[in-house]
Amino acid sequence: MSARLDDGGDELAEVHEINVTPFIDVMLVLLIIFMVAAPLATVDITVNLPASTAEPQPRPDKPIFLTVKRDLTLALGEQTVGREALASGLNAVTMGDKDTRIFLRADQEVAYGALMEVMNLMRKAGYLKIALVGLEKPPPQ
Repeated sequence: MSARLDDGGDELAEVHEINVTPFIDVMLVLLIIFMVAAPLATVDITVNLPASTAEPQPRPDKPIFLTVKRDLTLALGEQTVGREALASGLNAVTMGDKDTRIFLRADQEVAYGALMEVMNLMRKAGYLKIALVGLEKPPPQ
């Protein structure tokens, strides 16, 4: 704490100090907002993706993800969908546009045959633009 001693003069001296307390309060509120909002911007389905050394491609504004989970269930976006309802689910999400690129993610533990079965279901529904999703891994040096 600080105190000023009056030297007996009648003149008021100018104070050259900046009050930074409101600035710090605003910054702390913004920090809390970003800490709360950041986890909400991620996908909630946990999948152990295999790594790839392919060049990263630009991501569309609103990608459509089809996920094959470890237990071989399917999730379109974040909603679980049955194999028999996959075609109607894709039509609903893409508004019937068969040229929409579907991003296919699969857990690392999923067998190749099971992944091909899902790709065949997509192909049978008329969706031929399929992009496989993997983790980015730096090339070996």
